Amino acid sequence: MNVGRRVDYALRALAYLAGQPTDRVIPRAEIESQQGIPRHFLSKILRRLVAAELLVSLPGARGGFRLCRPASEVTVREVYECFEGALCLIECVPEGDSFCCFAKVCTQIDVWQGAQRRLLEYLDGVSVAAIADQQGLMRRLANSETPRG
Repeated sequence: MNVGRRVDYALRALAYLAGQPTDRVIPRAEIESQQGIPRHFLSKILRRLVAAELLVSLPGARGGFRLCRPASEVTVREVYECFEGALCLIECVPEGDSFCCFAKVCTQIDVWQGAQRRLLEYLDGVSVAAIADQQGLMRRLANSETPRG
């Protein structure tokens, strides 16, 4: 399993939105600057999140984005699968005999099935609310670099 940039950026955007008041519409530029997401990536990611009905896009000068449903109801697995498709550690787990002639006699398939099941359960158990980010990564990073004294 590889978590690509699109998933990382999507989770950053959603975490920031989850940390804001639910009635507030957040402009794209604010998400971009607060979460350090390149503009060309962010536009595509936001479009995909809107198409997946995870975000609502509100047009106009005061437009922007907000979550479609409570952040506690959006899981990390759902976001991952929105961009990468069904999570699969190894093809023989979902495909069985049609992928590998050894699947029914394989001594390791149970290991991969168990690992995949646990990973899916874990990602299903982590909501966007659990990683909500009120400040934004850029502000938190700047604050962490401030000398103490």
